[in-house]
Amino acid sequence: MWVQMFLNTVLVVLTDLAARFLGNTAFRQHFHLLLSAVVVFGPTLSLWVSQHSIFAKKSHFLYRLFLHSGWGWTFIFVGSFVFLLSFSIRRSLLLSLHHLSRLAVAGGLWLGFCKLLDLLENTTGSCYESLNVEVANGQPLLVLREGESKKECLKGGMVWRGYEVSEDVFFLCLCCLLLAEETAVFGPYLSLGGVSEAPLRILFLFCVLLLGLWIFLLLCLLAYFPRFPTQLLGGALGCLIWRGLYQGWYRMGPSWCSPGRPGHGLLSTKNEAEDAESKNHYN
Repeated sequence: MWVQMFLNTVLVVLTDLAARFLGNTAFRQHFHLLLSAVVVFGPTLSLWVSQHSIFAKKSHFLYRLFLHSGWGWTFIFVGSFVFLLSFSIRRSLLLSLHHLSRLAVAGGLWLGFCKLLDLLENTTGSCYESLNVEVANGQPLLVLREGESKKECLKGGMVWRGYEVSEDVFFLCLCCLLLAEETAVFGPYLSLGGVSEAPLRILFLFCVLLLGLWIFLLLCLLAYFPRFPTQLLGGALGCLIWRGLYQGWYRMGPSWCSPGRPGHGLLSTKNEAEDAESKNHYN
């Protein structure tokens, strides 16, 4: 019994601290600037990291397990948290699905931009086959192979030259900003005295851990696999989509064409309910 009480106390303390930090106004206003600084200056970490580290291998299980299926992890944890939080306040399945549509829109835009980037890369790039002949500068002689896509070119062990945007950095930046936006409402919710059972707190804690993992993987990619300016372009694209959605479209308010901001219609409803109860009490 005391073990359960101890674990519950630890859970409450950790989630309260994390919710207070993520819900802080300064953090919400400047997190995108911090993330931008990480993308710009992160490649300089390659001067200090060891290329013999386990994180210097793309076959590391963190890259394979989380990075290659990142949207799945994001939708599972963030989607569960958003759904449970909204449903516990309003008990409305339609409203909960309306809030979940923010994740679907972000995921759809990410997928659409990835398809567009692949199309642009295949259109503007070229595939070259390396011959065992060195030219004057010591570089191998490359022969153009026409009609090869980027995927087929790299799979065949050949060299691809062309414009490129880092899809991994694009994904990580977008997911970090999305997680920060969606979890920031938990702090104000708790400050208003919202009911916070263990399942909701556990989901919130998982979201915080996922945010930390995405930031860690972003630093690993920038430090161990620096690719300028492709990573900078990927980060800029992720920030651009976040600004267009959370700082633009979603601020229009909930409607048939907009899911609204995180917490819209939830925290205000709780305030209205408390005001109504206080009026009834005094009457």
